[in-house]
Amino acid sequence: MTRSSGRIWSLLFFVTAILFADLSFADIYRYLDKEGVWHFTNVKPNTRYQLYIKTPEKKTIAEAIGDYDRVIKQAADRFGVEPMLVKAVIKAESDFDHKAVSVKGAKGLMQLMPGTAEALEVKDSFDPAENIFGGTRYLAMLLGRFNGNKELALAGYNAGPEKVGAEGRIPRIPETEAFVKRVMEYYNSFLAGGK
Repeated sequence: MTRSSGRIWSLLFFVTAILFADLSFADIYRYLDKEGVWHFTNVKPNTRYQLYIKTPEKKTIAEAIGDYDRVIKQAADRFGVEPMLVKAVIKAESDFDHKAVSVKGAKGLMQLMPGTAEALEVKDSFDPAENIFGGTRYLAMLLGRFNGNKELALAGYNAGPEKVGAEGRIPRIPETEAFVKRVMEYYNSFLAGGK
């Protein structure tokens, strides 16, 4: 490998590391060899390598909730939904990661599908305030449709309101059953803890 091709590969690695730094979960170390080539790794093999990119520490649930507490309260007040229920949905859907994307394409804190986001006039599902207001509005609509029954509303949030409405109960879909159970556990936990 020539010195220039080594530099090109190092530069490509550097650019890739920067672009995907937000997606990674490891520190990045580097060192410059005597040929002028940068070497990068996520494991520090020896003292030649120095810390280059530090992975931010994951926030606690209380810190994550605190980041969005004001917006959750505003959205909950506007649409008449309990703030603890909104928090429980966010915890179950994205674990308070506003950049979360599901394998099905749902995005943001409350994991809005593109069609749902469009219907709710959410232009940027990764914007925490837009996502929370859109998701809370949708949750309020579902609570209204299912006469305040939280479990049916949550099932509708996960499986679609038509499916729940047609069956008149939580559909026997393992993912939906697990989602409803998980959200209700978070909801009860948040109520008990006051956060």
